[in-house]
Amino acid sequence: MASSKKESFRWRTPVEIGLIAAVIYVLLGAPGVPTWIWPESTPIHEASPRAKIESLVYPSEGLQCPKHTYDVHVFSATPLIIYIDGFLSDEEAHHLVDMSATKWQTSTVFNKGVESTDESVRKSEKALIDRDQTVQCIEQRALAFQGWPAETFIERLWTQRYNVSGHYAHHYDWATTSKTSRRSSTFMVYLSAECTGGGTQFPRIDRPNESKWCQFVDCDGETEGVTFKPRAGSAVFWNNFDADGRGYKETIHAGMPVTSGTKIGLNIWSWYQAGHVPE
Repeated sequence: MASSKKESFRWRTPVEIGLIAAVIYVLLGAPGVPTWIWPESTPIHEASPRAKIESLVYPSEGLQCPKHTYDVHVFSATPLIIYIDGFLSDEEAHHLVDMSATKWQTSTVFNKGVESTDESVRKSEKALIDRDQTVQCIEQRALAFQGWPAETFIERLWTQRYNVSGHYAHHYDWATTSKTSRRSSTFMVYLSAECTGGGTQFPRIDRPNESKWCQFVDCDGETEGVTFKPRAGSAVFWNNFDADGRGYKETIHAGMPVTSGTKIGLNIWSWYQAGHVPE
């Protein structure tokens, strides 16, 4: 009998041991794996498809831009979130709105690589704007603000128009193809804010206690987390990934519904692309 039991036992091969270990690892929640690898487990609506090389741009060499100043208010260190008052001048904001006038098209969402329209998720219009000198100077300003990070480019700029009931449900701006290619940061810029509602809400970021922030964030609302007010010319900047390439869960955000008037915004996304050389 003892001999029979001994014969039924055999050592597992390295492949079998590896497969068993992988199953246990997944059941434990895959600790240490970046959450962007598991989009099914998080409420992600991709802000756009993964950037294509041809959509990455860089300011022209020798570009001369007028001097521009703005005020910086660091809201959070980890993840880095900064409110930039006066990021654009009135003239720049009006110029971008005018450029968009004939280009508006229905906004789409990308989920698991599939493009569709879904007003329950995103109700707005978008416009791809031409890269004239003003636009390139804004691209340059965005890169300079970040300290000219190496191998980092700007995705072609899009404006967004939200009329009454316009909104964008909670989502991440994470978009990545590998550890050497990802959307590293976001600027949410407000071009026109002749509206009520329409703030940018971060439900996983605590609302500040200091009253000095009330000019930039909604201190009276009852929504979860913090909601930045749309103020023409201002911007909210944040990093999407940490130094190890893990997406910050705290950066889940939403464009809150516009209850009256119209909000027009500008997305500036920085894209890290190792090995890419600007044209």
